[in-house]
Amino acid sequence: MTVHFIGAGPGDPELITVKGRRLIAGCPVCLYAGSLVPEAVVAAAPPDARVIDTAPLDLEQIMEEIASAHAKGLDVARVHSGDPSLYGAIAEQIRRLAAMDIPYDITPGVPAFAAAAAAMGRELTVPGVAQTLILTRTAMKSSAMPDGEDLATLGRTGATLAIHLSVRNLLHIERELSPFYGVDCPVVVAYRVGWPDERFLRGTLADIRGWVRAEKLTRTALIFVGRALEAEGFPDSSLYDPASPHVLRPRARKNSRGL
Repeated sequence: MTVHFIGAGPGDPELITVKGRRLIAGCPVCLYAGSLVPEAVVAAAPPDARVIDTAPLDLEQIMEEIASAHAKGLDVARVHSGDPSLYGAIAEQIRRLAAMDIPYDITPGVPAFAAAAAAMGRELTVPGVAQTLILTRTAMKSSAMPDGEDLATLGRTGATLAIHLSVRNLLHIERELSPFYGVDCPVVVAYRVGWPDERFLRGTLADIRGWVRAEKLTRTALIFVGRALEAEGFPDSSLYDPASPHVLRPRARKNSRGL
């Protein structure tokens, strides 16, 4: 018996790995976070599978379901949104699995930031503009941020920021980042990426809060901040530059006449 943590992707049922779908199809027990994972993703479960939406359950109730499956020798598909390694709350589950000596593995999924960038038609690391992407969040009702991971510290990098779980904290984001990015810095709020009702609100640090308030978005949104979001006139990368040879594209050798 194995517990398979599976990344379901951001919402689009087609944005799940072949392996993830295969595991769901082969598990007699499927636990999924229904508030973030659409039912279409777990529709691949066997017809007689025990499929449970864990949104109304607490951690101990979820672990009881897993322990029950373990006692019966039944594999479990534990389906999380996006990629389980990012705000997936799997660490505490793994800790309990280890204490119960229950084996597990992890299948990655498409993270929301990658799906959002694709939908926007944008690269988040643009030559000469930003070559670093920081995935972070802000502290609200959830656990506090560790020392040194506050927005003011991260903002000093000038990197592209993908800020999770913070759409109700836009005033704080504006105040913390404006000194480093400027009030005119582009901001995109990606709402329910990969779902049929996905939306993208575009603005700046100065005005994005008003747009979000007007649309009444209060959850399930990812905030991007950075100049790469609207970069123009940037230099080409050296990846395909004929003047920048590499091991797979060596510089042409001159012949005996120097040609």
